[in-house]
Amino acid sequence: MSSQRITEYERKRLENIKRNDELLASLKIKSKLADLSSSAKRHRAETKSYKLSPEKKARSETPIVIRRSLRTQGKAPDLSGLKDDFSEPTKKSTTLKSQVSPNQSPKKLEPISMRDANTCSESDETLVNKILSVCKGSGLDGDGERKCRVRVSVDLESMELAPENLARVVPNRILSVKFFPSADLRMVVVGNKFGNLGFWNVDSDNEDGDGIYLYQPHPSPVSAILIHAFSLNKIITSCYGGLVRSLDVEKETFGLVYSTEHAIFSMAQQPDDANNLYLGEGHGVVNIWDERSARSLFSWELHDSRINTIDFNPENTTMMATSSSDGTACIWDLRKIGKSKPKSLKVITRERAVHSAYFSPSGDRLATTSLDDKIGVLSGANYEDEFMLYHYNQTGRWLSSFKGVWGWDDSYIFVGNMKRGVDVISTEQQRLVTTLESPHMTAIPCRFDPHPFYPGMLAGATSGGQVYIWT
Repeated sequence: MSSQRITEYERKRLENIKRNDELLASLKIKSKLADLSSSAKRHRAETKSYKLSPEKKARSETPIVIRRSLRTQGKAPDLSGLKDDFSEPTKKSTTLKSQVSPNQSPKKLEPISMRDANTCSESDETLVNKILSVCKGSGLDGDGERKCRVRVSVDLESMELAPENLARVVPNRILSVKFFPSADLRMVVVGNKFGNLGFWNVDSDNEDGDGIYLYQPHPSPVSAILIHAFSLNKIITSCYGGLVRSLDVEKETFGLVYSTEHAIFSMAQQPDDANNLYLGEGHGVVNIWDERSARSLFSWELHDSRINTIDFNPENTTMMATSSSDGTACIWDLRKIGKSKPKSLKVITRERAVHSAYFSPSGDRLATTSLDDKIGVLSGANYEDEFMLYHYNQTGRWLSSFKGVWGWDDSYIFVGNMKRGVDVISTEQQRLVTTLESPHMTAIPCRFDPHPFYPGMLAGATSGGQVYIWT
């Protein structure tokens, strides 16, 4: 009865299975599969083993010393290996990483001869003779008085940049530029980021070569250059390394005038006094240094941060203006400044650092340039009136900051722009009236100085070491 229940499909399936089994048996497939399986098992058993350890290296006779710092050992730092002139930086460091040359030379606290400081192939003799010849009676008027500068209006449309009035005077960024204050000489002196001092005699003849002379009296950025109209044979320079040097052209020596552990960011002299130096050093301190007695007369803490510029009123030399990175510019009366608690006559507040504050040639106005993209002009009996203009002052870390300077009267302020031009601001119209441009300008001019005896002659310095002179 069981066979009757099997369907035709099931019967064929069973027949196929039986036939396939007989075929496999005739081919001995199953036995070969069994032999192959057993062989594979034996191969796995033979190859399975533990990883052999490498031969142990012979132990070194020199013991291994685990280095531990003096701090983790609870010991005081060892300063015996440091140089004698090394000083630990204060909590508020006054030297920026971007302001130090990678090849910074050590600080030398002794005089340096021009020959030793010379870094170019030109001889010093031509430069020295030229300056000394100009010093003899230069700048004396009919009454026997020395002039500091001329005051006259200029025609802006007549100012142009001739191709022969541009040169690369120093390598890298220029921080300070100064015309030699003489009607008998057109010479520019510049200081750069690496402590170099460059001279460019614009009227050099064939015997003078290109008229460029390069020296390195400082180990760090040159912050200021002073050439007093009453003492043309001395060129005073300061640097971020805390040194003030005076180039005595007659002695051909860069003498050491002053040294401090703090950075010197600015320096100035009163127009009628060639003996006292006003130094902006450290975090907001103004130090008055008397060259003759080689001592400090006064030292005031006037700001909360570095002082970027110091300037004096040409008509009232007891009135001083300072600008600071603390966001303020102040006007001071030197007759009213106490020894302990200075009090300013005027405080100008900005949202960000104030890069410059300069009195106009008449002393009636004060111009400020600040990082909040503002140029302000103060006027009035007590400088109570002010107008401000928008001016893009974001130069970044690779360019020197913009500092607007006065021309040859109170009419115009000259300041660089990021489009390789010189913006001219009119104080009468209270707006930007024109921009000095030229196809010869290949870099952005950041620092300026007008020639005090040649109206319309403006020197502009760049962060590539070039100097452009508009005439």
